[in-house]
Amino acid sequence: MVEGGIPFPMLSDQGGRVGTVYGVYDEAAGVNVRGRFLIDPDGVIQAFEVLTPPVGRNPEELIRQIKAYQHVRATGEVMPSGWQPGDPTLKPGPDLAGNVWKVWKP
Repeated sequence: MVEGGIPFPMLSDQGGRVGTVYGVYDEAAGVNVRGRFLIDPDGVIQAFEVLTPPVGRNPEELIRQIKAYQHVRATGEVMPSGWQPGDPTLKPGPDLAGNVWKVWKP
């Protein structure tokens, strides 16, 4: 854990250079809007969410998605909507297309 109890690096984006790259910089207001990006170890954006300032992001959903992407990367299995760690997963393949409802029963 780093000083201050935050287990990851923090940065400031004065001038919006990073926000501009990700398309979340509001030049008129001079600030980045609420955006989050899940980037895998290969540097590929796997998910993103951008919200205007009046609505906050859901940290529980962010953590669920991180765990889901980690599970996919480790196993190759895929997650149905609303998946939570420990729930059944799906094996991707041509037979699954259009048949998720038959295979996955919550």
